[in-house]
Amino acid sequence: MTVDVGTDLKAKHRAMWGTGDYPRMVETFLLPIGERLASAIDIRPGVRVLDVAAGTGNASIPAARRGANVTASDLTPALLQAGAARPDAQGLTLEWVEADAESLPFPDASYDVVMSAIGVMFAPHHQAAADELVRVCRPGGTIALLSWTPEGMLGDLFRTMKPFAAPPPPGALPAPLWGSEEHLAGLFGERVDIHTSVREVLDITAFPQPHGYGEHFKAFYGPTIAVRANAAKDGREKEFDAALDSFCDSWNLGSADSARFEQEYLLSIGTRR
Repeated sequence: MTVDVGTDLKAKHRAMWGTGDYPRMVETFLLPIGERLASAIDIRPGVRVLDVAAGTGNASIPAARRGANVTASDLTPALLQAGAARPDAQGLTLEWVEADAESLPFPDASYDVVMSAIGVMFAPHHQAAADELVRVCRPGGTIALLSWTPEGMLGDLFRTMKPFAAPPPPGALPAPLWGSEEHLAGLFGERVDIHTSVREVLDITAFPQPHGYGEHFKAFYGPTIAVRANAAKDGREKEFDAALDSFCDSWNLGSADSARFEQEYLLSIGTRR
């Protein structure tokens, strides 16, 4: 039997993001991210907004609250269902659509704003995803992204997990590259005039002890759950746990009893030419 590698990869990604409890991750410390992206864009009533890899609508809902007509799209139906059930989504103009960021089911130039808050960066084939962002945005429209940086805490988390992970599929690139100004410029070329490019941090104080951060990821974050499961197949789960604890200690800016972390992200806003 011949297996469609692309379809198989998407199924694995959909399953991975449905593992654990990503909505709980959002509620614990990621909520400010969506509001920061939405507030950085000039979103007005009636504007057509597409949120790519929207997850539970962390940026979609703030955009809809500003009066936009928002389509929240994501590969994982369970995340969209969780978003639609959020109390702050009720009564807003939001459409929830299952969609692959690398092959969006929307017409050319159909949105005024195309955005993604730590979402599209996890599409494995960066150029395909970037091409889709450009395609569905109208000329003169806005493309806005918020992505973890390679040099920041999440970039280091993925480097820490890499030795324990399964080999990446052909053509897949590391997600935090979307937080590199140079990488984005290469993906968009002359098609997008990036006029805003700033690095900021998300301050995290939700975990009293530093290792609580790692335990939270092991319990609720799909990518971490998948990597630890792969490590366990080789009997390396204790080695993985020790590496994650060391990572947490190295990034803790607080104390042993009052942890504080800073996750750096790149906010990029451009105009589609």
